[in-house]
Amino acid sequence: MRTRAAACNLCEAMCGLNITLRGDEIVDIRGADDDPFSKGHICPKAVALQDIHDDPDRLRLPVRRTSSGWQQIDWDEAFDLVASRLAGIRAQHGADAVALYLGNPVVHSLGALTHAPGFARMLGTRNRFSSNSVDVLPSQFVSYLLYGNQWLIPVPDIDRTGYFLVFGANPAASNGSVMSAPGITRRIRELRGRGGRMVLFDPRRTESARLADEHHFIRPGTDAAVMLAMVRTIVDEGLARPLPYVDGLEDFRAAIEQFTPERVAEVSGVPAETIVRIAREYAAAPSAACYGRTGVSTQRFGTLSQWAIQILNLVTGNFDRPGGVLVTQPAIDMIAGGQLSPGHYARWHSRVRGLPEFSGELPVAVLAEEILTPGEGQIRAMFTVSANPVLSTPAGHTLGRALGELDFMASVDFYINETTRHADVILPPTDLLERDHFDLFFSMFTIRDVARFTPAVLPKPDGARHDWQIIGELARRYQELLPPDERKDQPALSLTPEQILDYGLAAGQYKLSVAELRRHPHGLDLGPLRPSMPARLQTDGKRIDLAPPLLMSELQRARGELLTPRPADELLLIGRRHLRDNNSWLHNSARLVKGRPRHHLLMHPDDMKARDLAHGDLVSVRSDAGTVEVEVSASEDLMPGTASLPHGYGHALARETLSIAGTLPGASVNDLTDPHYLDHISGTAALNGVPITVTPPHVVV
Repeated sequence: MRTRAAACNLCEAMCGLNITLRGDEIVDIRGADDDPFSKGHICPKAVALQDIHDDPDRLRLPVRRTSSGWQQIDWDEAFDLVASRLAGIRAQHGADAVALYLGNPVVHSLGALTHAPGFARMLGTRNRFSSNSVDVLPSQFVSYLLYGNQWLIPVPDIDRTGYFLVFGANPAASNGSVMSAPGITRRIRELRGRGGRMVLFDPRRTESARLADEHHFIRPGTDAAVMLAMVRTIVDEGLARPLPYVDGLEDFRAAIEQFTPERVAEVSGVPAETIVRIAREYAAAPSAACYGRTGVSTQRFGTLSQWAIQILNLVTGNFDRPGGVLVTQPAIDMIAGGQLSPGHYARWHSRVRGLPEFSGELPVAVLAEEILTPGEGQIRAMFTVSANPVLSTPAGHTLGRALGELDFMASVDFYINETTRHADVILPPTDLLERDHFDLFFSMFTIRDVARFTPAVLPKPDGARHDWQIIGELARRYQELLPPDERKDQPALSLTPEQILDYGLAAGQYKLSVAELRRHPHGLDLGPLRPSMPARLQTDGKRIDLAPPLLMSELQRARGELLTPRPADELLLIGRRHLRDNNSWLHNSARLVKGRPRHHLLMHPDDMKARDLAHGDLVSVRSDAGTVEVEVSASEDLMPGTASLPHGYGHALARETLSIAGTLPGASVNDLTDPHYLDHISGTAALNGVPITVTPPHVVV
């Protein structure tokens, strides 16, 4: 037997692993104690890497959908079919007739990251979509407006902070998100052990809330109002200490005049005295970091919430400060190197509804209508990479119907799922242990600067292709079918990910190489986050404007809705994620789905009693977008007036092709989310704060 160093690339924590092998058989997966970043931490998902590798449902070779079912075909036939159909539809209907969707796993794959963007540019379509507009776009949009680059997203320095203020995030379940922090529960305990405090606002008493010094219930969708009232308190009481390169505080203060703690208390359910006290504590702390993630990003006021988070850090002097929030300085700085776009906004708009693009992508909320609405520019073909938007984007049932009406669809994926089941061809890549890995993307959001290159733990099987090889070969054949004046050469597609990585490391400030990283199989700790501002700002004059016109206009537009209390009897839906699954997959891993059911709708006992519901009942959950049926469970961890359904369930459509280990596939929460119920300015889907009714099945309301 032998042991190989590895890394878990299922989530942002990027935990180091030791994998014991007998030949090419996985015997054991453990956390690597000598990994300088994760220090032995491991979560249940890491052991599921073996389940993915051994999964009989995982595709190993290309398949084509036929009238009699899925048929295995060889790579040459698959490449020619996909390239010719995409090129043919483009020739007949224009480049925008072919749409692209990149899923979340793309940023967890070195090869997909190095090669998918080049193919996207080659397609030349304006109909580009990704998981960004499902949950992270408000953070990018705010950084673009405040700091001049969408990827200059400050990260909490949790290992050194003295006051950790959290809105709508559950890092104990996510291991950090846009804050890559393996062993986050240990880090929170260490924070409290050194005399620091963690204060968390969430409509549910989450796993993270149980670790905090204080948890406060807050009505869904009111986070921005509470934070703006805190900023108002800090400024009015003379507690603000903005940095010398920060402008616009007076204009911003004038815009939040109506956000008094008393008025916000009526809307949010957070007492005015609590708002004032925490604002004072936060401003007075020697070091403090405010952080918010999915819960605040995926709501009607996601961008305003992320803006308010940045304002809290900026006006208290905790921006670019040890113990506050800082921007990473990774081994490969794709921002400085220009590999990542700083961002742009509203250069074009969606054809049907007229929603603006951001950084070359349209909100996924418009995807179904762009397929279903006839006319010039209609989407007629789809290419997806590691994506399951039918389970992860608004009105998934409508999107599933739309995908079934496409002229052609192809997917790079090793599962037949609720999305890829509509593909004409599926091109499966190697699995996560059969390919090299470097955390190119998430090194921009780590709580320490680290660098780790992990060679493939297992050999590539005969006849298999890596994702970058699939994309590169498909791009070559597609390009040959285009007229010469429409071809867009992408030199990076002819390189291997390791070659691209080596160039980037050599150009970085640490002057590393792949060879050097190979000598450190568990990675290099490049040190704690360091101040780097204002030099790294990409704004005019290297200054930060707290009150950019776009955000000020959005605040004025949303002020009335933000400050209007919701009806007392209204029930609002929020999402939920679990440590033992991964978005819309890993539900067919027996070791992860065992235990008590986790797909239930959670409701407060008082809300269930008012509707004559009992624990375990099957209920109908209705919204303006649709209806699902699911079992309900009573939980006092929910704020009254709030219900919670987890993200990523609802595998019923694919049960004929997936060996689902659980007894039920659950219901897709996104069948209840409305593609017209959005964060207005960014177009991000509002997955939280959705008004619903809950009744026994077949009750008409």
